[in-house]
Amino acid sequence: MNKRKYRFFVICCLVLDLLVIMISGYRYLDRKIPDEIQIPRDRKTEDVTEVLSTPLVTFEEAVTVSQDGGYILPCKLLGYIPFKEIKVTPADDQEVYVSGSTIGIYMQTEGVLVIDTGEIQNRNGETEEPARNIIRQGDYIISFNGEKISTKRELIDDISELDGSEVTLGISRKGESIPVSVTPVKDKKGDYKLGIWVRDDTQGIGTLTYVDQNGNYGALGHGISDIDTAQLLNIRNGALYKARILAINKGSKGNPGELAGYICYDNRNILGTIEVNSRNGIYGQFTGIADDTITLKKMPIAYKQEVKPGPATILCCTDGQVREYDAKIRKIDLNHEDTNKSFVIQVTDEELLEATGGIVQGLSGSPVIQNGKVIGAVTHVFVQDASSGYGIFIENMLKNTKKTLLTDFQNVK
Repeated sequence: MNKRKYRFFVICCLVLDLLVIMISGYRYLDRKIPDEIQIPRDRKTEDVTEVLSTPLVTFEEAVTVSQDGGYILPCKLLGYIPFKEIKVTPADDQEVYVSGSTIGIYMQTEGVLVIDTGEIQNRNGETEEPARNIIRQGDYIISFNGEKISTKRELIDDISELDGSEVTLGISRKGESIPVSVTPVKDKKGDYKLGIWVRDDTQGIGTLTYVDQNGNYGALGHGISDIDTAQLLNIRNGALYKARILAINKGSKGNPGELAGYICYDNRNILGTIEVNSRNGIYGQFTGIADDTITLKKMPIAYKQEVKPGPATILCCTDGQVREYDAKIRKIDLNHEDTNKSFVIQVTDEELLEATGGIVQGLSGSPVIQNGKVIGAVTHVFVQDASSGYGIFIENMLKNTKKTLLTDFQNVK
């Protein structure tokens, strides 16, 4: 009986190991072969299959091409098992003006962001929390008793006029607008309060990645989230400013480090508008010029399938001057679900390692160059290894630029 149980246990372990190997193999191939690629218009199907060539995977030899030159390329495992369909989109060769310059960022939220709810001590010395389970962290207050509000100042002014009556707040929660009712509490000073902590703007230091031929820019390579709620901020408007690096908090194991800078908040120092805050960066119209503080260099872009493990460089600014530093691409993921973590890059330049420890906060958006082309931008630093971090493909950033252009066109219409 014990032998039977042992055999059954061994068989189960073997089956489980086989399943793990199959799932891991499938996931590896899925990451190796993207769901969608862009290619120069003159590339043939054979060229595409050669670029994506992977053991165990075969591609259809004949495909139907649409009017714009795009097509769907089916592929199979072992020549028989359907694996996935790759969307192939033709694209014109493109050049952008890469930067690496430090920029100041200021954004105002779309509505007033609720950071948290809090307790109020009333006139009787009792503790109350009027907004608890009604208003949530991450909500945006967009109206007060039916009147639209945009700023914290407007909300404070409305609260100062309360008389104890129930108020109706318009809330934007996960993209849905809902009304909620809150009864204010009179505190020990005799003022009415709602018991909420709010914010309506944010600012910081980052790196300008590129400006395209139409004057649209991309920066950071990742979105800006609120420090308290960890949610991507919904923005009303914003601006880029000239900025100066004042100090460097060097990165080390367990400490990502940061660039400490000064933002010159003056209309004469505005470099552009911030129109989009997305998971893949911030985007808008660049209105500045190339000068002593902003570097712009024309360079062709590389498609993600052109990126290879090996030597690369990073353009960044740590002392007021954009310089090119040695690095290497350690790992490439053509199909990562988080597109701003598409490749792993490691700083190898001794000068940059000595100055910053590698990648620090504020270098997000630094252009990554390989074989004379811009391939993407730095987005994250590894907490346990400050010399390394993630990057985003330049083509994924440019997709957001196109969305910005489309939105502007629709607004004009």
